Parts: sequence; C-alpha cells; structure tokens
Amino acid sequence: MASTSALSDPKEYQKIFHWAETQKDGTIPSFNTRRNDPYQYQAGFGNSFVSEAVPGTIPQGQNSPRNVRFGLYAEQITATAFVAPRHCNKKAWLYRARPAVAHQGFTDLPDNKDTESNFLPINPRVRVSPTQLAWHPFDIPTGEEVDFVSGLKTVAGSGDPTLREGLATHVYTANASMKKKAFVNSDGEFLIIPQQGALDIQTEFGPLFVQPGEIVVIQRGIRFSVELPDGPSRGYILEVWGSYFELPELGPLGANGLANARDFLTPLAKYEISQEPWEIIYKLGGKFFKSTQNHSPFDVVAWHGNYVPYKYDLTKFVNVGSISVDHIDPSIFCVLTAKSRDLTAPLADFLIFSPRWDVASHTYRPPYYHRNAASELMGLIYGEYGGRSDAFNPGSISFECGMVPHGVAYEQFKAATENPPPVMQISPASIAFMFESSRPFTITDYAWNSEKRHEHEPKMWDNLVDNFSKHSKEIEEILAKKAQALRV
Repeated sequence: MASTSALSDPKEYQKIFHWAETQKDGTIPSFNTRRNDPYQYQAGFGNSFVSEAVPGTIPQGQNSPRNVRFGLYAEQITATAFVAPRHCNKKAWLYRARPAVAHQGFTDLPDNKDTESNFLPINPRVRVSPTQLAWHPFDIPTGEEVDFVSGLKTVAGSGDPTLREGLATHVYTANASMKKKAFVNSDGEFLIIPQQGALDIQTEFGPLFVQPGEIVVIQRGIRFSVELPDGPSRGYILEVWGSYFELPELGPLGANGLANARDFLTPLAKYEISQEPWEIIYKLGGKFFKSTQNHSPFDVVAWHGNYVPYKYDLTKFVNVGSISVDHIDPSIFCVLTAKSRDLTAPLADFLIFSPRWDVASHTYRPPYYHRNAASELMGLIYGEYGGRSDAFNPGSISFECGMVPHGVAYEQFKAATENPPPVMQISPASIAFMFESSRPFTITDYAWNSEKRHEHEPKMWDNLVDNFSKHSKEIEEILAKKAQALRV
C-alpha cells in the first residue's frame, strides 16, 4: 500500500506550530493532507457523503432498486434505531460485489488474555485504586508476528458493552500487517491514535492513511484491515459503547474554533475483487470470533451515507484560551466528545495539548491544584509534556481517578509564584492527549501487573511548605482588630 519514503523527514509535521505553516502565507496552492499521504478524501464532519469508484453506479432517487448497475448488491448499515430523530440517525448504503452475509459461519476464538470488556468491580480481573498510576511505554513485540488485532491490550475502562454503556482504553503494539484478515468491532466505536508508525487502513468505504499526529475513528460494525508501512507500530485506542463521537458544542466561542468540521476527512470508494480465503475477526461482548469467506470484504464499488469512518490531523486544531487572566477549564482542548445518558456529563472526551501561545496577566501558570469529577487517562504522542509529575515519554500512560487531588511539586509552585511568566509558546513540537470521562475507571489485570506500571511519587509533595503560618503575627493583628470592631 502506502510508503513514507517520499519524505526526506517523515517527522516534519511534528515540528510545526500549526498546520497553517504548511500553507506558506498563501504563496503556494493550499492542500489538506500531508505530502506523504497517498490517498484522496472528502472533507466534512457528519455530512451525507457520496463516493463512487465507478461513476454512475449509485442508483438515483432510490436506494435498493430491483437491479443495481453491474449486478452489484445493495447493503445498508443501520447504526441507530430506525425511529431515531433525523439529526442523529446514522446509516450508509453500500453497493458491492457480494454482500457481507456471504460467509461460512462463525467459530469461537481463544480469549485474548490481555483484553477486557467488563469493568464492573465484581469482575475479579479488574480492580479499583485511588493511586495515581503511570506506565512506561509498552514494548512492541519482536520475533513472533503480532498484528493490530492480536496486539490489543486493555488498560482501564468502565461499564460493559452488553449494557451499551461504557468505554474502554487500550494500547496496541504490532510488528506485522494484517494478512487477508479484517476486523469488526461489534461492541463500539474505535478512536485510534498512532504513536509510533503510520497505519495504512483499508475499510469498506475506502483507504485511510493515518500517521502520528493524526487520529482515525472507525465505527461499530465496519470492517477494516491494518497494514504497517513503517514497520513496528504502537498507539492508543479509546472505545465507546452505546454512544458515538461528535464535535463538542462551541457555545460562547461562536461558529469557529477547536476542531473545525471541514478538516475531517472521509475515504473515497476503492474496491478490491479477489477470489481467495479471508478471515473476518469479530469482537462481540469482549469475546473474539472468526468467520471465513472466499472473497475480499473490501469489494464496495460505491456508497453513500453519514455513517462513515474519518480521520483528522491534530495539527489543524484551533486552540483557544485566556487572553486576560486565569486558566480556562480543559474543555477548551476537546477535539471529540461522546455523550452519556447523563445530559450534564459526557461519557468520554478526547482532548489534546498541542503547541500554543501562553499569555495571561497576574495568573498562576502551572496547572492549579485541583480535584475534579472526571477520570483522566493521558498519553503522549510525541515531544515532551511538562504537566505530569513523573517521567512521561511518548508511548507512556498516566492515570488519575475522579476526585483524587493532583498538582505540581513545590519547586514548580514556588517558581511560578515568584516571577511573572513571559509571553511564550508552550508544548513546542509535542502533542499530548487525554481521555476524560465522567465515569470511574477500573484497571485491568494486564495493566496492573505490567512491569511498566509505576506510581506517581507522593514524596514530590512533601516540600509543600506551610506559608500561611509564616504570617501568624500579621494574621493575629488582623483578627484582633476585627474582634475589637465587633465589640464596639
């Protein structure tokens, strides 16, 4: 498939402040994909898209005629209830050489001991902990071939997919492309974040090339296969059940900012007609199953609909923030959100911390000491991130559960309070992200027992001195004056 060899420096996009730099102040024709991306895309978010690999294939005025051109089969993917309101009704029509029903039955596969889907505390394979946890980057396997599916590892989550309520966080570590094998997640949507190595992803809707610094969302029930054009690969995944990712509301920000809809890219139809054995791996209720068929699952010649996979380049995110005093809540860094049944709290938010200007008057610059209701799981795609209390490298994970206090060590507090911060760019050449959820997470056995796990060192806060007591004489005088005034 694709190759990054066309670039002298494949990491050139990691060095820019924002995608706008690539447009050279209008001196060159504008473009919306990286130079080494081999594919073309359609732009937009939530649109009703249309794509034909062979022009004139899609029937007009109806979806399922008695005869589709070229003898193709019409197949619909219906992702929401039939009676769902129009604005949230998700569906797609595919016109293909053979429908997905043409397979040879299902067989059980052995459980992947490193994956988990039931995060209820009654499950003995998960545990609750208030400890601030972290993991060094998980090793990419060597020797035996491990592809994207077999390389899935679950870290933490909440709920259960059979309840259609909850989420899971995973990492993937792979050293081999999927060969005549496709994957279907029947539980929920995957938001995939490459950290090392690009992913060349074939979907039923067409191909997507996704590199570190980009993300891809593949919806529930859509078949896809992953090749590794750069060799060994690692990344993160956020999976949501009973919900789907959408753009957050902008509210007082107005019409523009954060992730803009036109920067999301969906694939163009590209079909593959082959007569050879294929395996289709299904994940259902956290269990894995296999079906076989004697033809490619990517034989879709044309399609239309709004239930389609998409990708997004994180360097296009439009940061907003304070231009006077005080930090704004981290919701300003939200790229995508998935709603929960609680209208006041999302099931999951995907936030990023990318290069931006930092300026505010008379304001404490580091993250203030805080406790909040959200579970927070962070990762680092590339570069450095100074907001963590431990060594935090690309591929690392940091986790804090809801209402557990956190903040910087005293040395950072002292430096930030003694000197006014300069106007500066922060997070240069780096992108960190956060999976934030209103739900409490439980930790899997895989993550808990991993040699990569370590804890945030509580001793880092031992030097948080009591500055208040140093002012005891001044305070006593103030209180004495107050008491005297009350007696008068």
